[in-house]
Amino acid sequence: MKANESSADQDGAADFQPEPLRILRELWQTAGLDASALDNVVLSGSDPVFPSSFAIGTAAQVSIAAAALAACEFGHRRGAPRQNVSVDMRHAALECTGWFSVNGHSPELFDALSGLYRCRDGWVRLHAVFEHHRHGALRLLGLDPHSATRSDIAEVLGSWRAEDFETLAANAGLVVTALRTFAEWDASPQGMAVAAMPLFSIERIGDAPPRDLAAASHADNTAAMPSPLAGVRVLDATRILAGPVGGRTLAGYGADVMLVNAPYLPNIEAIAETSRGKLSTHVDLGSLEGRSTFERLLDGADVLVQGYRPGGFEALGFGPKDIASRHPGMVYVTLTAYGRNGPWAMRRGFDSLVQTTMGFNAAEGFAARQEQPRAFPMQIIDHCTGFLIAMCVAAALIRQREQGGTWHVNLSLAQTGHWLRGLGRVADGFGVSMPDAEEYLETRESGFGQLRALRHSANLSRTDVSWARPSMPPGSHPPVWPEK
Repeated sequence: MKANESSADQDGAADFQPEPLRILRELWQTAGLDASALDNVVLSGSDPVFPSSFAIGTAAQVSIAAAALAACEFGHRRGAPRQNVSVDMRHAALECTGWFSVNGHSPELFDALSGLYRCRDGWVRLHAVFEHHRHGALRLLGLDPHSATRSDIAEVLGSWRAEDFETLAANAGLVVTALRTFAEWDASPQGMAVAAMPLFSIERIGDAPPRDLAAASHADNTAAMPSPLAGVRVLDATRILAGPVGGRTLAGYGADVMLVNAPYLPNIEAIAETSRGKLSTHVDLGSLEGRSTFERLLDGADVLVQGYRPGGFEALGFGPKDIASRHPGMVYVTLTAYGRNGPWAMRRGFDSLVQTTMGFNAAEGFAARQEQPRAFPMQIIDHCTGFLIAMCVAAALIRQREQGGTWHVNLSLAQTGHWLRGLGRVADGFGVSMPDAEEYLETRESGFGQLRALRHSANLSRTDVSWARPSMPPGSHPPVWPEK
């Protein structure tokens, strides 16, 4: 952060209280959903619930409520009575921390070398969770990947211009971003491209008849009903963190979700928490046999969510146009870091990097009256994007059921970040402490061990939100759909 930045440059926190119901209404309208469903939602609590100058509690609550209400609306379109949906803001914000423990141990989710480093003219953030990202960045700096320390990195980066190292790393396919203020991001070509995009898009990309996704029968309007997404099959080809949250949410609302991992790809430890409710299989899309297996899974699927590097799925023959041609009627979700437009459209990225480059870290540091940039207290952009994926899938399924067609959903972390920034700032946001999560935790057995994690924060009046399948390690299930 530069010493001469003013509060105006940082969009300093104003005396402003976001209105969750209004924000939910705007989201609902963007998704093209029936406004009458909004009569069935109750949102409690207000910001600040976490130490931040941004409306992260509101963002969590609204995105979760939108996902739950959209799933219920899909169930309603299949003949079920509408359900009431209630979401408490504190519970929603805590859910977005993604906290969990396995056998009493809560792992560190960030590598020791990840984080912000001061450069000659600013700061850069390194994302070193995966070995190939960590080793790649260290080699660019001329450091030994096996012995370098944070002090070694800081010493070398101190002579670099932040954007020079960002560009060098991006050209090498690595994940590094320079710290920017809001003003600097807004003036950048990618900042302008993101500002011109909607929060998400749901587009028809092919013709197809409506799919037969009839709801399971229920005896009457008061007896236990099937979950809203019962009978929907979702292929989850994502790893870090927004996509897995979206798949976990869809599973909680009753969908059969199959997580597809390549046997050689690394995963983060959060997979133990985000795999709740999912089947988990290994498919090597780099092999002819693996692509054939994936094709068979697509034959039985209704939804595909993919978060591969931009262009990666297209190169394998599974881009949206390919799917529209071979599997008409599918809902296809593309998740990227920076959106499909602008010079960064092909760049990889993660929540912490998006926070840094879009101006959030600089703004939080300024609002907290500290010299150094400050990160959000959780990966809120990832989690909100995951819940928006779930909402968009339900909205697209409604369109497919009623209009036919193949549908393409586009979301990105940067578009979600732009939306979060637009919710406004919270005065005295750092006057609260992190709330205790104990009352919202549940413990279940899993394939990873005894898993303790947060319950879902959306309560439905007629059906439980739960994960019927235990979280299992990658490759635990065969690549075959269960019987409907």
